[in-house]
Amino acid sequence: MQSENLEAGNQKSQLRRAMGFWDVLLFNIAAVLGPRWIAAAAHNGTSSISLWIGAAVFFFLPTALIIIELSTRFPSEGGLYVWSKEAFGDFHGFIAGWAYWIYTFFYFPGLLAASVAMSVFVGGPKYAYLADNKAYTLGTSLALLAVAVLMNIVGLNIGKWLQNAGGVGTYVPLLMLLGIGSYIAWHYGSLTHFTWRSTLPQWNWDTVNFWSQIAFAFTGMELVCAMSEEVREPKKTFPRAIYASAALIAVIYLLGTVAVLAMRPAADVDPRNGVFQAITGGGTMIGLAWFGILAALLVTVGNAGGVGATVAGVARVPFVAGIDRYLPSFFGKLHPRWKTPWISILVQAGISALLLILTTYMTSLRKGYLFLVDMSVILYFIPFLYMYAAVIKLSYRQDRANSAQAVLVPGGKFGVWAAGLLGFLVTLGSMVLAMVPAEDVKGLSGKLLFELSIVGATVGSIGIGLILYWLGSRSKASPAQTA
Repeated sequence: MQSENLEAGNQKSQLRRAMGFWDVLLFNIAAVLGPRWIAAAAHNGTSSISLWIGAAVFFFLPTALIIIELSTRFPSEGGLYVWSKEAFGDFHGFIAGWAYWIYTFFYFPGLLAASVAMSVFVGGPKYAYLADNKAYTLGTSLALLAVAVLMNIVGLNIGKWLQNAGGVGTYVPLLMLLGIGSYIAWHYGSLTHFTWRSTLPQWNWDTVNFWSQIAFAFTGMELVCAMSEEVREPKKTFPRAIYASAALIAVIYLLGTVAVLAMRPAADVDPRNGVFQAITGGGTMIGLAWFGILAALLVTVGNAGGVGATVAGVARVPFVAGIDRYLPSFFGKLHPRWKTPWISILVQAGISALLLILTTYMTSLRKGYLFLVDMSVILYFIPFLYMYAAVIKLSYRQDRANSAQAVLVPGGKFGVWAAGLLGFLVTLGSMVLAMVPAEDVKGLSGKLLFELSIVGATVGSIGIGLILYWLGSRSKASPAQTA
């Protein structure tokens, strides 16, 4: 046991603290903010406005407070994996970490498909048809994934610039969207009529699946916390960067949705690239056709940064699990030159690429995209349930009050319970709603097949993790048995 702890300490000590305040802030924007969620919200209609506000108040804010407390109390490599392990032990820590890692296998193909659908506007509106071309989507997606993987293997001192460019490249086009949307609404009038009643949530079985995406759109703040031992002064940097990025993200989601609806009716908004439909159409209307091309070019960089941020953060979970020997030990090895968990990154990318190929050619691009998004929501939110439960349980440990540098959830135990329960209930509800087929899935048999696919893929994914945990536990126990 002592030799294992020494090996773990040796591996972690080689990690480089390459990220400061601005790196973490831009990393959060690249990891969380997604123009595709604005497009999906606009496609859902004006009722998305109240959903954004509700999710920001009852989910995003409590989650940010919890992440700040846990990341400053336990600033260790591994993030969610470590927090769950601290609260509930090795088994639950592994399950949380496993679900957090394998969600990326489904998340990357969905993100890449959406990214490519947006990037086609770099060539102007005449190339928009490429968004539905499977060969183009697959080839460009794999190239984008390869760039993100290679830059993060070389090291965070290099890879962080992709994430930084991603944060800027995501936010600036959305500011352009606000500018052009405001101009058109002021001079030509809004194409969508906004009323108080129309902004309220409307229950519809065909669109309620989208509600889970609203919550999912606000996730990702915890990602950089998985790299705590690669952040300079984490107990100071995390709170400042998380608060600042949370405010910037919440505001742009809400105003961006209003801007898209001002320029396009909800029914005409593509849930993957609707933001660039709006920018391109609006730019053409006022004689700035290049506006859409510039925005698409910037957001292509932004999406690459989003992929890079997820690669960088999530790969640290199997790295720490490999050190703990619940995954094969090679996951816990660093690259001899660049000191990055390169095997974790390559395995993650390889499986994601395989799923991307399968979903591209086994179904339509839109149905495949919906399946990938729903699988991402369900698997990703399993460790979130652990996180909300963990912050409540860990609030009863005596070291909470004695941790001078920790930034705690305000309100004492009442504040922790309120934030934890809000996050837990919204997350659990989102997981249930993600299993409701969207309107693009037609017919009773199609909807049943969709649900069975979601359930089967979820159970199978977690089942593989349970087998690996059992094998890892046996390998950890065997030296003690033979001694």
